[in-house]
Amino acid sequence: MDVLRRTAVSGTIALVVLMQALEARADPAFDAWRAQLWLEAKARGVKQPVFDRATDVQLDLGLPDLVIPGRPVKEQAEFARLPADYLPRQQLTGLARTGARYFQTYRDLLARIEADYGVPGNVVIAIWGRETDYGGEVQRHPVFQALVTQAYLGRRKDLFRSELLIALDLVQQGTISMDAKGSYTGAMGHTQFEPSDFLKFAADGDGDGKIDLERSIPDALASGAKQLRDYGWQRGKRWGLEVRLPAEVSCVESSPDIKRPLSAWLKLGVTPVGDAGTATGMLQDQAQLVMPAGVYGPAFLVFANFQAIRSYNQSDVYALFVGHLADLIAGGAPFEKPWAKLKPLRNSDVATIQTQLARGGYYSDAIDGRLGTVTRRAIGQYQQRAGLTVDCWPSQDLLASLRGARPAPN
Repeated sequence: MDVLRRTAVSGTIALVVLMQALEARADPAFDAWRAQLWLEAKARGVKQPVFDRATDVQLDLGLPDLVIPGRPVKEQAEFARLPADYLPRQQLTGLARTGARYFQTYRDLLARIEADYGVPGNVVIAIWGRETDYGGEVQRHPVFQALVTQAYLGRRKDLFRSELLIALDLVQQGTISMDAKGSYTGAMGHTQFEPSDFLKFAADGDGDGKIDLERSIPDALASGAKQLRDYGWQRGKRWGLEVRLPAEVSCVESSPDIKRPLSAWLKLGVTPVGDAGTATGMLQDQAQLVMPAGVYGPAFLVFANFQAIRSYNQSDVYALFVGHLADLIAGGAPFEKPWAKLKPLRNSDVATIQTQLARGGYYSDAIDGRLGTVTRRAIGQYQQRAGLTVDCWPSQDLLASLRGARPAPN
């Protein structure tokens, strides 16, 4: 009976998978969308066989960031996990240990890269470590399957449509393989370049006259450095500092709209952790306060180079991961302030809080369920005006208070 039951269950699962597959391909709307896409590709000079092979794919309905009726949007890790989970000390320590070895292995290459692009070797190695675990992370997603799915069903359809068309150009030029694998967004190689990144930032790091971001580590590292340089990396500057805050500086000050020279933050009583002397050459540099867990974790003053890293992936915790990993590779210390234990957040709860904050006049950004800087600051502003403990962090108590709140004064 057990064998028969297992056989029946297996058959049922196989049938469900088959039906999902048929549903994903038997879609007249998809066929019409693909026909329209062909007109654009043809106008760019893409050949019909290239287009047909690249886009005749099974849609991958399990990818994050898809908008499918009746299903919640599956968020990417940067927007779905608590900062403590995204920045675990054990993982960072392990990556730093391995990164320090690679720093020595590629010391001469990294020196040339820094001379060319102004980005220190430990930062370049940290990008490599974060993106693909120094090339050890298996790339599971066929690039064209991912790009077609995201361009057809993704939350950012227009962006991925453009990336898909560029990828078709790259295949036809012989820059990437039709069978290339990458991330769920179509990012490829050791440093995870989107198709458009190949056009803008790919560099020949080993001097062989061609660029291969999958097999050539020098090409990948040089390309990552060029990308950061072009995103605004400032030579000789640091990305940021962990800081201690005085009672007079609250988490409400953590906002991209609030920037002060480092010297002004110091005068307010903000104190850099560790070797404060390293910041003396940056006293007039504009700094922003970043507190990804509100009062329940470390606080940072970040500079232009933080924004350059953030341009690689539009997330504060991503930029913190790379910047901190780079510091650890160079012999820096772990964060001084630990992350408090917090309850996991549901995107639906955050979206409800955003909606209530918007109704009260505290929030005017997208209702997206993502607990970003703008949302945390709005929470803090509401808490200040409502006489609550100001921690810039969502909770059920906060939501209950919001539901009974009056609109904010103009």
